[in-house]
Amino acid sequence: MISGPGRFRCSLLLLTLSVGCTRSPAPDPLATNLPLAPRVVSEPVPHDADDPAIWIHPEDPARSLVLGTDKDSAGGLYAFDLAGRIVARVAPLARPNNVDVLRGVRLGGNAVDVALVTEREAGRLRVFRLPDLAPLDGGGLPVMEGDPARAPMGVAGYRRARDGATFVFVGGKGGPSDGYLLQYRLEEAVPGGLRATRVRAFGAYSGRKEIEAMAVDAERGWVYYSDEGVGVRKYAADPAAPEGNAELALLGATGFAGDHEGIAIRPGDGTEGALIVSNQQAWTFRVFAPAGPPGRPPDHRLRGSVRLSTRETDGCEISRGPLPGFPGGLFVAMSDDRTFHYYAWDDLRAALGRESP
Repeated sequence: MISGPGRFRCSLLLLTLSVGCTRSPAPDPLATNLPLAPRVVSEPVPHDADDPAIWIHPEDPARSLVLGTDKDSAGGLYAFDLAGRIVARVAPLARPNNVDVLRGVRLGGNAVDVALVTEREAGRLRVFRLPDLAPLDGGGLPVMEGDPARAPMGVAGYRRARDGATFVFVGGKGGPSDGYLLQYRLEEAVPGGLRATRVRAFGAYSGRKEIEAMAVDAERGWVYYSDEGVGVRKYAADPAAPEGNAELALLGATGFAGDHEGIAIRPGDGTEGALIVSNQQAWTFRVFAPAGPPGRPPDHRLRGSVRLSTRETDGCEISRGPLPGFPGGLFVAMSDDRTFHYYAWDDLRAALGRESP
């Protein structure tokens, strides 16, 4: 043990090193607000928080859950209540990357809600029933078979309005310049079990980094994914859509400090609707209109940028409607201290100020 003046010098050196290693965000000139404080900070996960999803209880909103992945070779899927307490978990999982909620999957004559998780090091899609996190996948559904280098990372669920068919989009660590994103039909295989059948490969990939963040606007029938360092790409979510596999828009091609990361979509128009993208290295979130004006749906106007207290956010999510403690809606963002931060959508809208319509 060091004591006396030597101990003081050692402590001072450690403090200096700590301050010197502190990261600072890159500038985002559109984000002029002081960092918003979260209303709730979750309990930390053991290793590396990465991506959240929100499940709203159909009968009692107070029992809704925030789901989050712990991205590690011995990681897991965690369920938090609205106070940020861990209430359930599935662990270990082999580097679970992203999570999404898919409602209304037909199983055993009933419609069930599920959590979709990519298990990257196992090359599998995991499907867990909500809210009890019981597995429905027989140990995992293989994806990206025949190409182990792709390693599943991003995931998003989609329920087609016209017939209730359910689909899953999966993106990987790498892939081809065209046909990067894979879409699977999720349906019952045997009583109580599910299967994933590949229905198409589509979507451009720059090859600069990777694609993991993705989200679906089911009401408008669009899927978005972040081509890190390039922009957010937009396609038709329905494999039978008349647009086919054509790219419909590229959002945020300028103004991002580094990686385009988490995407959150709040349906609606005006101030109610939004498409939010994490500007990861700036520690900010850029907010776009959910659709363009009549006749120009690809023209997503940039409303502005807002700074939160989260750092280096990979994943984020927003609720479709109010929840207890969050009357205008709940926005959840991962932070690099192994936690998930809960914000009020009303606070984000207010911080946007004049940039918001």
